[in-house]
Amino acid sequence: MLRDLWDGLPVLVQEVAVLLALLAPLLLIGGWLLRGFAPWPLVRAVLWRFRWANAMFVALIAISVGMGIGLIAQERGLRQGTAAAADKFDLIVSAPGSEMTMMLATVFLQPSDVPLLDGETYNMVANHPDVRLAAPLAFGDSYGDAPVIGTTEDFARHLSEDRIAGRMWQQPFEAIAGPAAPVSLGQVFTPAHGMGNEADLGAHGLVDFTVVGTFPRTGTPWDRAILVPVEAVWEVHGLANGHAPDAPNQLGPPFDAAYFPGTPSIIVRAEALWVNYALRSEFTRQNETMAFFPGTVLSNLYRVMGDVRQVMSIMAVVTQVLVAASVLLGLFILTRLFQRQVAMLRALGAPRRFVLSVVWSYAASLLVAGTLVGIALGVVATAAISFVVTQRTDILVNASLGWGEIHLAAAFLALTSLLSVLPALATLRQPVVEGLRA
Repeated sequence: MLRDLWDGLPVLVQEVAVLLALLAPLLLIGGWLLRGFAPWPLVRAVLWRFRWANAMFVALIAISVGMGIGLIAQERGLRQGTAAAADKFDLIVSAPGSEMTMMLATVFLQPSDVPLLDGETYNMVANHPDVRLAAPLAFGDSYGDAPVIGTTEDFARHLSEDRIAGRMWQQPFEAIAGPAAPVSLGQVFTPAHGMGNEADLGAHGLVDFTVVGTFPRTGTPWDRAILVPVEAVWEVHGLANGHAPDAPNQLGPPFDAAYFPGTPSIIVRAEALWVNYALRSEFTRQNETMAFFPGTVLSNLYRVMGDVRQVMSIMAVVTQVLVAASVLLGLFILTRLFQRQVAMLRALGAPRRFVLSVVWSYAASLLVAGTLVGIALGVVATAAISFVVTQRTDILVNASLGWGEIHLAAAFLALTSLLSVLPALATLRQPVVEGLRA
């Protein structure tokens, strides 16, 4: 019954309820200690008297909280970024093999040595009545750190959502470039064969491409790619260009199977989304072709990432426990700074609970300040880490703090506030005379 009631609550109400439950120990302890007392003038005086030591203590707590929640938030941001990167790739058809390898090669442009599909296979896919787009890809060349990828005009327009600045290519040796590619509109470049340190700069002789268009940011690794007609990639490698000799200037489909050099993968889009499931079954043929959804492969990857998140969460909790122990030790040290003031209160006859409330309020003020600053620092750290991940992977990562990270910070605050009662109790065990002599 209670479970059904809980499940029926709005998500926001559930998250706030969990937050209040985590903060309940702090509220209960504070309510019991402060009931009937007003220790805040003394607490403010102690905070100001030892402000530099207090500021250092708050900074250490803030760094611990901020970095912990910032790192955990990246997993969710990376998951959203990779899902968005695969959004343009409904169905991929390739030679049988590893779906993960083909997805990394096709969607995330990771260099891979994979088998090719022949012209008859491509025509079988492209001529299917339910297929609206069947774009072959040709990898292997690069310019600087940007891959040069051969494809068709239809796929280039699909990838860019038909928002091409300049114009689409009209000749075999014209190109359009992504926003992160190291070329600009109107630039002429010569591609190298291969990628990275293994690239052969002189493999294609005096072959030049002219950049005639650019497309806007997509938030995917394709942002650093340079797209050219697939016919040009085949030709510079000394292969047929996919068309019969009597059609030398044709670009794009239809392709002649007899002159089709091969493609590692075909990007397929259907007339309707549900048709993709039927196409996947139809295009998955034993020892001939493999068809898969990148989203399905990513879901398997997310399952692993989910396990990683659990490990990261456990590590974060363990780290926070260690930090809490350090905070407890630090509070014992800090309370020694005003041991004399506490002894004077006790000598003047202040109730033990009042003395306890002063010391605990002082410790709780530092913990609350450190946690709040840590959450703010976590927002900054999350944005900074997202920027670095985006620059390194070309996957647009917009991680932000969620309720899970807020709950983690609240749990840390509640635990340390509960533990801060111990150094407060320890001050009451010190002899008054010894405290006055300190």
